[in-house]
Amino acid sequence: YYLGAAHYRSHIEFSEEALADAATGYRRIEGFLERAAELASPDVLAGGEVPAAFARAMDDDLGVPQALAVLHDTVREGNSSLAAGRREDALVAAGSVAAMTTVLGINPGDEPWASAAGADSALRPVVDGLIRVALEQRREARERKDFAAADAVRDGLKAAGVVIEDTPAGPRWSLASGEGSAGGSGGSGSNDRDDRNDTNDDASGNES
Repeated sequence: YYLGAAHYRSHIEFSEEALADAATGYRRIEGFLERAAELASPDVLAGGEVPAAFARAMDDDLGVPQALAVLHDTVREGNSSLAAGRREDALVAAGSVAAMTTVLGINPGDEPWASAAGADSALRPVVDGLIRVALEQRREARERKDFAAADAVRDGLKAAGVVIEDTPAGPRWSLASGEGSAGGSGGSGSNDRDDRNDTNDDASGNES
């Protein structure tokens, strides 16, 4: 993703910061596709089409930077649709994102990326189970209005590199580096509100 983000006629000035920014951008794409995949089968996402603006950018001397701008705009729109509960709009956006990433050779569901992501698949259920124990403790603390304890659970997970995002479907976790997720990932951003201020989730019973 980093090497392909610049136009092929341009020079790339390497820096650790630029590499980290590229990783963050890619994880945002990956996180959106993971969340959208929970709403439908992979076949639905595989049937998407690239937007006309993306095709025009690629047809114009392989304008990858402009094509990536279209890709990230579509990811933002898709995340907004997910947050608003607009399932069909989110799936349309996800199909387009999958199609665009396939053209660019960076679809996280395609080889070799899928195999690389599955290298630690045996460990992920264990980590997920441990984190869900902590989330259950957090939920119980919030129910009894012990917000200090709930915040301590969240802060402890964050210190360990685990970011919690509260969503209408319940809490989701992701690694702070963006690598790996369960119940979705933090591609749309994490939710670091203190539990004492998180009254909307308490009222709607989003935790499960």
